[in-house]
Amino acid sequence: MAGWFETTASRVVYAGRGTVRIDTVQMPDGEEAEREIVEMPDAVAVVAVTDGSEVFLLKQYRQAVGTYVLEIPAGIIDDEDASPAAAARRELVEEIGHDGEVEPLTVFLNSAGWSTERTHVFLARAPRPAAAPDDFVVEHEELDMEIVRLPMTQAVALVASGEISDSKTVIGLLLADRALTD
Repeated sequence: MAGWFETTASRVVYAGRGTVRIDTVQMPDGEEAEREIVEMPDAVAVVAVTDGSEVFLLKQYRQAVGTYVLEIPAGIIDDEDASPAAAARRELVEEIGHDGEVEPLTVFLNSAGWSTERTHVFLARAPRPAAAPDDFVVEHEELDMEIVRLPMTQAVALVASGEISDSKTVIGLLLADRALTD
């Protein structure tokens, strides 16, 4: 017989860029267990593909894995963003210096076992050069970020070989490739 999970207590143990809380959850059998939850704002990711079927990727250092990762443009949805689509277009301009109409591909849960974060994935067909706003400042790892353009077929092959393993990039490239060939 199906039961119900009830949060009986919750406490914040860290508040920074994200918030970490510990929930006490009553299980269907009546037992209680603690679960660590990371609250993060939602994010966007964009597969930007040229008319010549080249995809824009970023080679960026990621401290969590201690190496450079090849990934699609992405970022957190800011309070100032009117919508996930607006955030996606902002990220395109800030990270690859291009803008364009975006179409939704999917929304996925980054890691439902411990995080509240969702990523909205978009496709931008034939993005055009655009200047970042005057008040935009490139900081931290983005100062060392490299823009890489690859044929979409090569990018998908890198997913298949495991050389591209970032989840938003894998999901985005595979869904974009399907959308572009349908």
